[in-house]
Amino acid sequence: MTDDSTVVTERPKTPIWFWIVAVVALIWNAFGALDYTLTQMGNEAYLAAFTEEQRAFYLGFPLWYEAVWAIAVWSAVIASLALLIRSKFAAPAFLVSLVFFLVSAAYLFGFTAAYDLMGGIGGVIFSVVILLSLIAFWRVSVWGVNAGILR
Repeated sequence: MTDDSTVVTERPKTPIWFWIVAVVALIWNAFGALDYTLTQMGNEAYLAAFTEEQRAFYLGFPLWYEAVWAIAVWSAVIASLALLIRSKFAAPAFLVSLVFFLVSAAYLFGFTAAYDLMGGIGGVIFSVVILLSLIAFWRVSVWGVNAGILR
């Protein structure tokens, strides 16, 4: 007689496209982490590309917004790493990043001069690209959970 409670089901084979998406997610979100870190550290070489108005804007965010920005950025990095180790925690981590990004964008474009300071429609387009990438990475992670690839 065998004990069926110790049977471990085999994980399905991970498609190559999934690995490509996971690596792209990590690289893409690492750029966001780099932007956040260099801005928060006041890196002169990085901030030299900003106008004085942009510099004052980025360095003058309220503390609550900096927390929202940090959570959006770092939860995306953690989610990307979770994809690479095939952890089911990628899906909720990407969802957290997505929600906090939406809060961030709503504040920036709804209550500040970000539209003008970030290059008008160019800043909006870049924010939409970020939004769509987070949605795509979240959907891939949900697919991975449902397919049994992420556990």
